Amino acid sequence: MRWSVQGLKKINNCGADVSQKKKITLATLVMASATACSRVAGLVRDVVVARMFGAGFATDAFFLAFTIPNLLRRFFAEGALTAAFVPTFSEIYHRQGEAEAQRLANRCITLLLLVMLAVVALGIYASPWVVQGIGYGFGAIPGKLELTDSLNRIMFPYIGLVSILALLTGILNVRGHFFLPSLSPLFLNLMMILSALFLTPLFAEPIYALAGGVVAGGIVQLLLQYPALVQHRIKLRFDGAFVRDSHVRRIALLMLPGVAGVAIYQINVIVTRLLASFLPQGSVSYLYYGQRLFEFPQGIFVVSLAQATLPAMSRQAAGKDFDGLQESLRFSCTLLAIFTLPAIAGLMLCAEPVYSLFFLGGEFDEVALHKTALTLVCYAPGLLFVGLSRIVAQTFYALKDTRTPVWVSFWTLLVNGFCGVLLMGPLQHYGLAIALTLSSVFNALVLLWLLRRKIGPFLRLEFTLSLLRSLPACAVMTAVVFALLRLIDWQQQGAFAMKLGVLSAVVAIGVASYLAVCLVCGVEQVQQGWRLLRKKQATT
Repeated sequence: MRWSVQGLKKINNCGADVSQKKKITLATLVMASATACSRVAGLVRDVVVARMFGAGFATDAFFLAFTIPNLLRRFFAEGALTAAFVPTFSEIYHRQGEAEAQRLANRCITLLLLVMLAVVALGIYASPWVVQGIGYGFGAIPGKLELTDSLNRIMFPYIGLVSILALLTGILNVRGHFFLPSLSPLFLNLMMILSALFLTPLFAEPIYALAGGVVAGGIVQLLLQYPALVQHRIKLRFDGAFVRDSHVRRIALLMLPGVAGVAIYQINVIVTRLLASFLPQGSVSYLYYGQRLFEFPQGIFVVSLAQATLPAMSRQAAGKDFDGLQESLRFSCTLLAIFTLPAIAGLMLCAEPVYSLFFLGGEFDEVALHKTALTLVCYAPGLLFVGLSRIVAQTFYALKDTRTPVWVSFWTLLVNGFCGVLLMGPLQHYGLAIALTLSSVFNALVLLWLLRRKIGPFLRLEFTLSLLRSLPACAVMTAVVFALLRLIDWQQQGAFAMKLGVLSAVVAIGVASYLAVCLVCGVEQVQQGWRLLRKKQATT
């Protein structure tokens, strides 16, 4: 039997696609498992904060102050730095070897350390003006701006710590190590919880303990990466030759548009917080608590999937394997749709039960429960579109195109600002949450359209069929969960054991009903998972 060259290439590409899918799936599962632990700890942290501090003067100040270092973290860490560094580092590592990659890592971390020292110093010095700019509405309440400024100064070093952490995470991800970097946010949450529980008596204003916990958490997160660095024989040293390094210059040039893009995205958040500062007291806190639960499934699955996809697509782009790139993108988007649709329905249905179970009590009363739950309902539909935006933006980064997402982010900012101003009057803070959701829809659709023009159609029949087949499953799950949640009154305080039992049973039954209908409707990804599970059970 004769094989044509083209036929052999197709067979090889098919095997490579299957292998790449397994790598993406495994990396996603590893990071999702670690992130799930971190998110559970984050939920506990938010419960502790809500019950100890409520939603009002101190929490508004803390959440607004934390916006600034968190914003810069996105500038230098999770967004622009990772997007620029990982494709270049991956290319050097796979083409030129470990020694050259180590040299590049040393020079990048040296440059980043120097930049972060300057940023932290400048941030602490300029804090009063920055705080007044983004929290102007707080000026009407005596002492609120001053408290926000003090908290911001305490937490500002966190940006330097977490930026170094982001670079280490990129290095370890390219080397195939995902678990420890994904687990690191767990320790930020643990340090904040411990600080809130045990250090608050030491301060005249208890919220300062929480700010100290943020900095302590950043230090612990960084130290946690040491065992993984040792395991992969990564020895970081000071190397001042970054000025002459062409690869460092390339990363910097790629990063500049990325910084602008992330800046625009974060300006969205700042605009929302600024507008919320003019609304009744507690509005900033309601938006924060709502977004935190919205980020629970986003962090566990969406971010993990996007982070797992970037190294794979970077390798494919570097190797000019555009068919493989399209397949990885299509597979990631399909997985995203299958798992985020039920998550959206679950968030909307379970918003009040979850806040009732974990938050209701102490300083967090029935009014806060209702307003926070409804805020989450306004955020929830954006989950799918935020996920699509993350994955599609990663594809542009893998292709070393960081400019396109910037322009899309700029127009997204305008959409968010326009919708926010339009809706905040009649709908208060709910209008700001809806504005963010609408801007997420706009961002995703424009990015998808532009990427299709760049690489051709990629969301083909597989994606459409999986999406259509999962819709009946989502409808059945919604009906089942809605009916079961009506068994008890979620507005009542206490009854923790009963609420926990009912909510746990409802979630388990909802997930089971969704997966069962997916199997019946022929959703391929769920069927593959079921076959693997049965095969594993048969061998044990």
